[in-house]
Amino acid sequence: MSRFDEPLTKALDPKTAKLLGGVLGLETVGDLLRHYPRRYAERGELTSLDALSVDEHVTVVGEVTRLMRKPMRNRGGTWLEVEVVDGTGNKIYLSFFGKGSHAAESRLKAGRRGMFAGKVGLFGARAKPRWQLAHPEFELFEEGEASAEEFAAAPVPIYPAGKDITPWAIRRAVGVVLDTLGPLDDPLPGELRARHRLTGLADALEAIHRPKDHADVQRARKRLKFDEAFVLQSVLLQRRQAAVAWPARPRPRRDDGMLAAFDGRLPFALTEGQAQVGEEIADDLAAEHPMHRLLQGEVGAGKTVVALRAMLQVVDAGGQAVLLAPTEVLAQQHHRSITSMLGDLAQGGVFGGTAVTLLTGSMGAQARRAALLDAASGTAGVIVGTHALLQEHVQFADLGLVVVDEQHRFGVEQRDALREKAGEARPHVLVMTATPIPRTVAMTVFGDLEVSTLSQLPSGRAPITTHVVPAAQKPHYLERTWERVREEVALGRQAYIVCPRIGDLEGDEGDLAAQETPAADDERRPPLAVLDVAELLGQGPFHDLRLGVLHGKLPPEEKDAVMRAFTRGELDILVATTVIEVGVDVPNSSVMIIMDADRFGVSQLHQLRGRVGRGGLPGLCLLVTDFADGTPARARLDAVASTLDGFELSRVDLEQRREGDVLGAAQSGKRSSLKLLQLLRDEDVIAAAREESAALLAEDPELASHPALRAEIDRLLEDEKAEYLEKT
Repeated sequence: MSRFDEPLTKALDPKTAKLLGGVLGLETVGDLLRHYPRRYAERGELTSLDALSVDEHVTVVGEVTRLMRKPMRNRGGTWLEVEVVDGTGNKIYLSFFGKGSHAAESRLKAGRRGMFAGKVGLFGARAKPRWQLAHPEFELFEEGEASAEEFAAAPVPIYPAGKDITPWAIRRAVGVVLDTLGPLDDPLPGELRARHRLTGLADALEAIHRPKDHADVQRARKRLKFDEAFVLQSVLLQRRQAAVAWPARPRPRRDDGMLAAFDGRLPFALTEGQAQVGEEIADDLAAEHPMHRLLQGEVGAGKTVVALRAMLQVVDAGGQAVLLAPTEVLAQQHHRSITSMLGDLAQGGVFGGTAVTLLTGSMGAQARRAALLDAASGTAGVIVGTHALLQEHVQFADLGLVVVDEQHRFGVEQRDALREKAGEARPHVLVMTATPIPRTVAMTVFGDLEVSTLSQLPSGRAPITTHVVPAAQKPHYLERTWERVREEVALGRQAYIVCPRIGDLEGDEGDLAAQETPAADDERRPPLAVLDVAELLGQGPFHDLRLGVLHGKLPPEEKDAVMRAFTRGELDILVATTVIEVGVDVPNSSVMIIMDADRFGVSQLHQLRGRVGRGGLPGLCLLVTDFADGTPARARLDAVASTLDGFELSRVDLEQRREGDVLGAAQSGKRSSLKLLQLLRDEDVIAAAREESAALLAEDPELASHPALRAEIDRLLEDEKAEYLEKT
């Protein structure tokens, strides 16, 4: 067993090991050594007073300058106040009461330097309040000329900590492990390290945890970032190798089948991008190894038509195609739109045709049995559904293609669950996303897939104008919002109003997409709810209009009925959660109002906005918020309003989210799998690691000559498996 896999209960005292495991989830020596400092303090450095917030847990570094015994105001006795300063004159005060004050006084002397951790507050006169830490925990640096010089030169690591464990307790634990670590097998080959001027693994771990200067930190970070990129790329490339090694039944294109008939009936010409991507997919489908391709594109770029053409090619070759959607609303919408686009081809028309079947988890027993029979017998060439398609009892006659819509909602294991339903000959796989992805994210998150991009919008798509509505600062802007909706309805058009929450329902947590949104920037009123907003609008400005309500907890037949009514124009306004975020296509809708827009992510707002402007009508999107200029939440909304370029917004979105969230959302894997690597800033590192990994795997696919690297990969895959099991 590698030393990295040794339990902390063997390496440390039981109390510390229990705290590290319980509070931070660090169970092994490797977990602890990869729990890197989040920053490094300088001599006398104090956390910037401008950055402090009341009740925030902070760790400050500074020098004790004064101790003052002060009488208690309302009772006898005294308390201890300690003044701590940094080299620029910034001050913070420590307060100790009772017996703790005497223990602190015996240790804290003027001139002593140390780290102080606790919850920060303000006290004193309103005109000139002072920052205070009440009963902070602290650790003093050793006295003596040598330690003073060392402290002056050496960065002090400050670790991510928790309520019951301090940064210096973590630092001591790391020191114990480093002192007993012994020699390590380096997962990176020596010639690779030499090419990229990377230090050894043991030296990098020593330097990042106990640096002598900032040059040590930079050398260590360079090496450890490369490690993260290299191991991840190796995992993804091995997945691609394994997938390509499986046999697949070729599904070549026919000139006289359903695809040709469908193309002949299309009322529009394919864009250049759709045609090019269609050729790439057609070639993949004709191969003897399974296709694994990601199709990404702007909102409204026509991905569904591309996917349907691929499905028809497979049906023409005698196979079946499955379209997996993340929500029932989207699955129903896909079923309706595919059936509509196929026309009589979906009812076994003059060209033979094929049945298009819908399968969702909440269907009635009779409809579900019929759908299962259609899939198992081969009667249905196209099957549209939700996670219900992943269940064991769902069988197919000849599964040739799996299309996964909105890939970020599904993990690797869920993709594999459908692949395995095809038996020995694996199906081809096409995954789609309307969230544009920067190149580095595509390399890192979707590195096991070939990537095709649709950036050209079909003709007939109208421009969308987006504005931020600061409702709290300018209430009359909100009134004007409702007037604009009425104006559009008067012209015969329709509107969406989206809210982040459903309403007064037991266990109301919003819908699938809403659960992924970032928290608001402060503690305030609960998010606006569909049921409440619909009632207020129905009794107020829209009392004479036709309102519908749609959310994920409605019975499936009711959801379908509401969506059909809105599609047919029988409703003027649809008040909904984010169940309408993707795939919903109502050409007559021209207005999108997003309430509490600051509670949604950048990419999510872009997706929602894409529901309008789809039928040649100019689109209008209004982002309603209580936040004023100058706040981070408002900056997000201004970014969305400033551009319709989804690729530009995807970079903004990534910059504002934790790297691990991005990785974890797109594939099974621990959110902590990216510790130092930053997907946007470290593009060169990721590209270099991928190139090196590809070359190494080409020579040694099983990594037989690189056991340390193989162990690192196994460790990451074990973490992924454990995380997946926890989720299920």
